[in-house]
Amino acid sequence: MVSCVFTRQIWYTILQSLGLQFLAPQMEDSIFVDRWVAVNNRVAGQQEKKGLNSIIILGAWSIWKHRNHCVFDGGTPSLARVVAVFREEVHLWPLAGARGVTHLLALAPYS
Repeated sequence: MVSCVFTRQIWYTILQSLGLQFLAPQMEDSIFVDRWVAVNNRVAGQQEKKGLNSIIILGAWSIWKHRNHCVFDGGTPSLARVVAVFREEVHLWPLAGARGVTHLLALAPYS
């Protein structure tokens, strides 16, 4: 989920919309869990960590669903589609009680 060029583009775009593009996976990253731990270590504050963990979970879930659409339904990989679905979902998570996401969205320059 971080070694593929397509998924790195998705992560960069998602994180950029939150002003967190500096946390996007790099070319040398190959293991998703290792990247997740490294990113968590770079973020201070409990609310920021909770929000970031929610963003990572939602991003991974969005990528996984899109991958399944491409593999099982014959869909075409689309950066725009994955990011659009992510942006719709990320605004619903605070309604379900994800206060960390609310905190990150409030700080985001483009949300």
